[in-house]
Amino acid sequence: MTAAEGTHPRRSVGFFAACIGTGLAAGLLSGLFGVGGGTVIVPLLVLFLHFDQRLAAGTSLAAIVPTAAVGVISYAVHGAVAWIPAIILAAGAVIGAQIGTWLLHRLSQVVLRWGFVAFLAVVIVSLFVVIPSRDAQLELTLWTGLGLAALGVVTGVLSGLLGVGGGVIVVPALLLLFGTSDLVAKGTSLLMMIPTAISGTVGNLRRRNVDIVAALCVGVAACTTTALGAWIATLIDPFVGNILFAAFLVVVAVQMALKAIRVQRQLRGRNG
Repeated sequence: MTAAEGTHPRRSVGFFAACIGTGLAAGLLSGLFGVGGGTVIVPLLVLFLHFDQRLAAGTSLAAIVPTAAVGVISYAVHGAVAWIPAIILAAGAVIGAQIGTWLLHRLSQVVLRWGFVAFLAVVIVSLFVVIPSRDAQLELTLWTGLGLAALGVVTGVLSGLLGVGGGVIVVPALLLLFGTSDLVAKGTSLLMMIPTAISGTVGNLRRRNVDIVAALCVGVAACTTTALGAWIATLIDPFVGNILFAAFLVVVAVQMALKAIRVQRQLRGRNG
């Protein structure tokens, strides 16, 4: 019986090699782009270990906790974490995730996924136009606070609906809408993820949607490369960083589009 049929895969050399390789890749991208790494961890766990989607998502979320923590420390060393804005974003995301979960069976997943692909397309183009300044800071005012809370809610809703990581939304939003530097956007995004990932992991553990051994292997491996990714982010030019992030978002958009096409075909098969 495979993981797709409801069991966890056998603990073999291949199992641990796949977990470590997945963690190394996810950690590097997490530190470099300020994302949780779920867009890497989930498809690789499904591909190499044959996890079903729920188990892969739950395991990924658990692995993100230590990964994001190391990323936050790495960016904090460079003064690139906006602590209070991150807390506001996290609070909004926790509320939004509950709304997204409630809406999950009430909205068309196909329409939502194509809408998100369109959103990513706009962001990708914008990243070639708006070049962040390394000196820009996130000034906290009443209106900024309200905007951050709204962004957190939207991020949580989309996370609950589509299973996308918050960093894919928060980093470009902080860059394009709030005018922050690319480093502050990434460090703040990673800090925002920690409480939401912990909250989600607790729920997934209760539902047995986490492979604890895999999560530990992936998380520990990711921690070894997260700081490297954050260090590389401080060295590269902001425009080059935008280009690399845009390329990463293209991969995310393609994944989302393929999922939408797959669901459409399944619906046609049922109706046909």
